[in-house]
Amino acid sequence: MEESFQEVKDFKKRTLKRVFTNFTEYWLTDGSFGLLLLILLFTIFILPILIEYGHVEMIFVNLVFLFLFFTGIWSSTQRFLIIFTALLFFTQLTLRILRFSDLPVQFYLTERIVGILNMSIFIFLNLRLLFRDREINVYRVIGAINVYLCVALLGAFVFEIIHLTLGNSISGELDLKGLDDDYAQYIYFSLVSLTTVGFGDLYPVNIMSKMLSVFLSTVGILYPAVVIAKLVSESKR
Repeated sequence: MEESFQEVKDFKKRTLKRVFTNFTEYWLTDGSFGLLLLILLFTIFILPILIEYGHVEMIFVNLVFLFLFFTGIWSSTQRFLIIFTALLFFTQLTLRILRFSDLPVQFYLTERIVGILNMSIFIFLNLRLLFRDREINVYRVIGAINVYLCVALLGAFVFEIIHLTLGNSISGELDLKGLDDDYAQYIYFSLVSLTTVGFGDLYPVNIMSKMLSVFLSTVGILYPAVVIAKLVSESKR
């Protein structure tokens, strides 16, 4: 009886270990770019609509971003980067738990700053994966799109930081509340700046947000040309 119980216990351990290993190895493969694209498309184009019409709880919104940052932990094999991304993730997790708990303390601004660090390292790791092995395939093209969308997310986070520190960042036909509900407006303006569309319904109101808008527009113009040229050159080697 004891031997049977031990065998079941060992089997569960092996199964969990195998699942964990497959999960960690998956995020180092080109196939992970496809899943990440689906997550980003939902986060950037669907989630703002759900937020705007009140069809989603804010805790779900935060879980989506936490999952993105969690995948960043497994996007590298270097020990330092794994430890660093894990530290950032658990810091972010702790700050968000504090905000949604009954405790009278929360560090919203600190949480957003850590979020910017998380997204920055996430973009860096995906760029590394994008150009590894000097290989070009459809997944690498998807990976390039992922980085582009992540830059839009980073821009949205920075616009919010500017608002939290200076009292405003963008203005126009909107009503900012200073909370997660504003994400839809920030990601919209970040995308408009990155794609250089410029509808004119929203606009930056201080020098920091103006320079950020210009920076996003510059990246939006140069990134496709530079990345496509890089991918093409790698494929010819």
